[in-house]
Amino acid sequence: MTLFAKSRLPNLRTSQRRQSSDLFEEVDHLEMAPTFYVGSEAGLKKLDEYLLSRSYITGYQASKDDLTVHAAFTKAPSSQYVNVSRWFNHIDALLRISGVSAEGSGVTVDSSASFPEEAIATPPVNGAKAAVVEDDDDSDVDLFGEETEEEKKASEERAAAAKAAGKKKESGKSSVLMDVKPWDDETDMKKLEEAVRSVHLDGLLWGASKLVPVGYGIKKLQIMMTIVDDLVSVDTLIEERLCEEPINEYVQSCDIVAFNKILFLYLQSFPGLLL
Repeated sequence: MTLFAKSRLPNLRTSQRRQSSDLFEEVDHLEMAPTFYVGSEAGLKKLDEYLLSRSYITGYQASKDDLTVHAAFTKAPSSQYVNVSRWFNHIDALLRISGVSAEGSGVTVDSSASFPEEAIATPPVNGAKAAVVEDDDDSDVDLFGEETEEEKKASEERAAAAKAAGKKKESGKSSVLMDVKPWDDETDMKKLEEAVRSVHLDGLLWGASKLVPVGYGIKKLQIMMTIVDDLVSVDTLIEERLCEEPINEYVQSCDIVAFNKILFLYLQSFPGLLL
């Protein structure tokens, strides 16, 4: 009877491993937005490798993720990055011909010249699962126990280091798609675009543009721009520059079509990821 009772006792180690396995399966379903570094050679090399087997940044059609990364480039990438150049020219052509409307999955872009060591790995692909290494030995590891003093101190040090690194990052940037409407069908659209691009501000970079038919022979100018958030206010740009003399001779009004952050610190929104 004693042996029978002993065989019915629950195997606590097996139960713990089973709970741990379930935990990792849940983590597998979490998808983190990939970060791309386009301001350094190391970052461009990694992006080139990433695009080796892909036509677009995410998914199987051009999306706002492609616009976000495209807008981070201050000039066309070098031809030595074959895949990046192919992708860049394709997105540039789409912007001039038909535009991009798909939402995308969400990405972040860092256009600074720095390339952190922890970012050496290729950005994650949607659906990719993290490798889980199982320890087959019988060491007593309490996966669900309380944090020790050493672990707590290490976590605090990592959080402080991440916070300090965040302060060194440059100001956030945004990619803006704007519609510029003329007064009527007699407005010279070439001069209108020249007038818009004549606006020069610190932190403002004009990008690709195209003419979009509105109706009754009238066309509007759709133009991309990249701004440094701390230096340029889109509302001020429109109200005090684009809709004022002498540009308002051609421009009747301006509307924001899309506004996407390029550099965004997700760790500030999810502090638990720092631990």
